[in-house]
Amino acid sequence: MLSEQRQQAILQLLQERKAVTVQELSQELKISDSTIRRDLHTLDKLGKINKVHGGATAILDKRQTVEEDMESKKLKKVEEKKSIAQCAVDLLREDDFIFIDAGSTTGYMIDYLPDNSKVVVVTNGVEHARRLVQKGIRAYLLGGEMKVTTDAMVGEITISQLKNYNFTKSFLGTNGVHEEYGYTTPDVTEAEVKREVMNRSLMRYVLADSSKFNQISSVSFGILSQACIITEQITQKKYCKYTSIREVEL
Repeated sequence: MLSEQRQQAILQLLQERKAVTVQELSQELKISDSTIRRDLHTLDKLGKINKVHGGATAILDKRQTVEEDMESKKLKKVEEKKSIAQCAVDLLREDDFIFIDAGSTTGYMIDYLPDNSKVVVVTNGVEHARRLVQKGIRAYLLGGEMKVTTDAMVGEITISQLKNYNFTKSFLGTNGVHEEYGYTTPDVTEAEVKREVMNRSLMRYVLADSSKFNQISSVSFGILSQACIITEQITQKKYCKYTSIREVEL
């Protein structure tokens, strides 16, 4: 198991149990105590856990209030995002009229769409629209105010234009997935766009790698049952009781 995979597994167990010992992690992950201790030291330095004598405790309710820029997002969990995007594209039919949200995971969907696909796409992602057109895919870019950090169109004009559309499927990104707070994002204007897309869609999919689970950002845009979640394999099976989850193989 690679170090990033080990550390993600440790974080997921901590999110579930709030506190774990080195021995528990070693037995659960089938990894030596010394390796677990090194991983805990690394995670503690990164500010992701509280390292204590003999184990670690979770950092509770750390809420995200600032949106990362798109270039930073693209560097994180790349293989997971690609697998999630491939799964999303596999759900499409030629007669679909879809919405693809601005975002790094949703952006990978464009890589897997075949050139000259008959799918019609509406998006609020400026770069998404350009790439779609270059592949010979019919695409509509929503107007509005451009948010530079996420390369997204937002605001009243964006919402107004969305009211003209009725999507067969929508594919949305999220910053947080939480059993109580639902799907969340740091920005009010982006939440408004996502919420309106949810209302205009027959089928809704939220693309979220496992690091988004148990995370809370400033603004909720939907409850879990409103969308099917596409993610990689997760240990937090409690989420399956709230909505449909598609787990992809890496």
